[in-house]
Amino acid sequence: MRQIVLDTETTGLEPSQGHRVIEIGCVEVVERRTTGNHFHQYLQPDRAIDEGAIEVHGISNEFLADKPRFADVVDDFLDFVRGAELVIHNAPFDVGFLNHELALLDGDYGRIEDYCGILDTLSLARQMHPGQKNSLDALCRRYDIDNAHRELHGALLDAEILADVYLMMTGGQTALLLDAQGDAGEVLADEIRRLPAGRPALRVIRADEAERAAHEARLAAIDEASGGQCLWGRSEE
Repeated sequence: MRQIVLDTETTGLEPSQGHRVIEIGCVEVVERRTTGNHFHQYLQPDRAIDEGAIEVHGISNEFLADKPRFADVVDDFLDFVRGAELVIHNAPFDVGFLNHELALLDGDYGRIEDYCGILDTLSLARQMHPGQKNSLDALCRRYDIDNAHRELHGALLDAEILADVYLMMTGGQTALLLDAQGDAGEVLADEIRRLPAGRPALRVIRADEAERAAHEARLAAIDEASGGQCLWGRSEE
């Protein structure tokens, strides 16, 4: 599975009010490993950035003056994300802006959903942690991910952090506490260990014919001893 963890920065909050994308950051994840491949681009929006937005991401109008426009990079961007699943925190925001940018172009570029699947990690986090704060910063604290270097928002930096958060969120059960220290199923942040990205692929060792025959014989014995109550090996009804 190929996934692209994506984030954008914008001139403001509403594309319907003419606001534009000014930064795109993408991090590639293949088979749950970050590959080191990324797409990162600052963009000239041809409009002023709201002061409130500058306070969030720190990107100035002057900095973007010589940057390319979205039309100049759209083909490279779509080639990078094509066929992948986009992993985005609060996906409707970023998807709405990307679709707005595509709609402004000459030619029929369609919508970003025509090129990619979409997974919203905010929606996922709300399902996993109902009633709790599920901002990216809150998830970093919950999963013990260091984001101390994140003084301002930046699309590529936030995409890199979100990749770590997403992999931790979807990594499965990592610890069971079955004693008086906590409730069963509770996961402690300091119990979680990420496997190195460069680890070799796990070997798959399949049972040989003799082992499969021994397995079937064991199931038959269990079924006989239990009066036909052995569930293993039954096809689903």
